[in-house]
Amino acid sequence: MLNGKRILLVISGGIAAYKTLELIRRLKEAGATVRCILTRNAEQFVTPLSVSTLSGERVFQDIFSLTDETEIGHITLARDCDLVVVAPATANILAKMAHGLADDLASTALLACDRPILVAPAMNTRMWHNAATQANIATLKARSIHFVGPETGFLAEGESGIGRLSETPDILAAVEHLLGTGPLSGVRALVTSGPTHEPIDPVRVIANRSSGKQGHAIAQALADLGAQVTLISGPVHQPDPTGCTIIKVETAVQMLAATQAALPVDVAIFAAAVADWRVEEPALSKRKKQENTPPPSIHLVPNPDILATISAGPNRPQLVIGFAAETENLLANAQGKLARKGCDMIVANDVSIASATFGGASNRVHLVTKTGIEDWPDLPKTEVAQRLSLKIADILAGRS
Repeated sequence: MLNGKRILLVISGGIAAYKTLELIRRLKEAGATVRCILTRNAEQFVTPLSVSTLSGERVFQDIFSLTDETEIGHITLARDCDLVVVAPATANILAKMAHGLADDLASTALLACDRPILVAPAMNTRMWHNAATQANIATLKARSIHFVGPETGFLAEGESGIGRLSETPDILAAVEHLLGTGPLSGVRALVTSGPTHEPIDPVRVIANRSSGKQGHAIAQALADLGAQVTLISGPVHQPDPTGCTIIKVETAVQMLAATQAALPVDVAIFAAAVADWRVEEPALSKRKKQENTPPPSIHLVPNPDILATISAGPNRPQLVIGFAAETENLLANAQGKLARKGCDMIVANDVSIASATFGGASNRVHLVTKTGIEDWPDLPKTEVAQRLSLKIADILAGRS
């Protein structure tokens, strides 16, 4: 899928540098040409010989090598490629990139680069959360530098937290997305995520426990496979997925309007937990508790049914997928919802308190279609998103 693509891989000095050997192999298998810059600190973890052997190319290390500068030079290195990948991207090299430092071959090539840059951070959790690192990341994102990861997990220091280098398939997917070579390249996708908040007054709302983790993960997975993704999100505390158009809303009415405005698309995944009802006339000022006075009554009216509206609408996507979050009779309710809503698939999941699905990191889903039910095991929500995205790619390929 990367036939003819030229990748410049900058390997900086972190313990995760050893994982780049597998990344080089996978990039080569996908058809890419891979040139590598190895920083001096990276040489403490991987050898130039191993990198050269796997890439089949010379390894570039020293900015003051007259031979290198005569034959290729840091300017040519930075521009004779389709994409630059920095993996692992340490806090140090992120700081150099953010502040325009150029004190070695890697930082100089990055400063001279006019090609897309993808960074895969890896560092200790405290270094990642440090205000200086976060400021550098914000600066780089504002300059259109692309990020993949980091992930949460066990770190080299024996600690656990965010800072782990993304797995090789995730980095490869991000590369394919940026180069427009993924299986969903050219596909327009719409994802709704999170809860909706229906105002009672300017202070209080009717809401639910949806965190948006699954919907946001789906948007990211689709984008990683090359799709052009519009994510319509209710109020959440999740970071925005990279490579997506983000539209933030509060209420179900706003979500429906944003969804209709985003059409036409090829596939729509309605993962948001939309409130079924809203207050007919929210108070314009805060409702105050009064002594010896019963609580005020509120009159609820139904919210629009976004899934059913889009499934039956004139701009119906080729593939429409809904979610069924149930606390009992999961599969029966999901099958009933599939029939009522007119969509192509329902992703059913148990959201009872015992399941810990809301706000949790994992999910156990069942894919319900007119032809049957496909049961998936308990998986991290990111893996659920990746599997679902690959299935979407297969379905769309079969229909084209």
